[in-house]
Amino acid sequence: MSKTFIDTNIIIYANDARDKSKQKIALNIVAEHMRFGTGVISTQVLQEYAHVALNKLHQRQDVVLRQLVLLEGLEVIPQSPTLIRRSVEIKASYQISFWDACIISAAEHSKCNTILSEDLNSGQFYSGIVMESPFGQKGAVRGHGNA
Repeated sequence: MSKTFIDTNIIIYANDARDKSKQKIALNIVAEHMRFGTGVISTQVLQEYAHVALNKLHQRQDVVLRQLVLLEGLEVIPQSPTLIRRSVEIKASYQISFWDACIISAAEHSKCNTILSEDLNSGQFYSGIVMESPFGQKGAVRGHGNA
């Protein structure tokens, strides 16, 4: 079974009603991967989501806590010293941000084939994993204010 890593920006769009089109796509992605057991996130994704939801989207704490519990239905990769060292290697290899490298190292660790994200270049391979934007282009959800 093919596994897919879901980056923070997808989780944020699923919880952000300001862009209904992207929200619908993101909600479908999360629901599908939960249903089939193919979705993977990391503790970094949970942290970034919580930060953005509380501080940028101004969601209530109880809503964020419920969402975090729901997201635990996906496979969650905890950050570790080994993954951090691998992230440093990936950062140097691809000349990308450390935080993007952390996402790639978690996806690599969990043996994902795909990373769904608006960050980096859609269609490019990183450590043998293809980056895909479900929204059809690269864009910076980092503008939401996460990492």
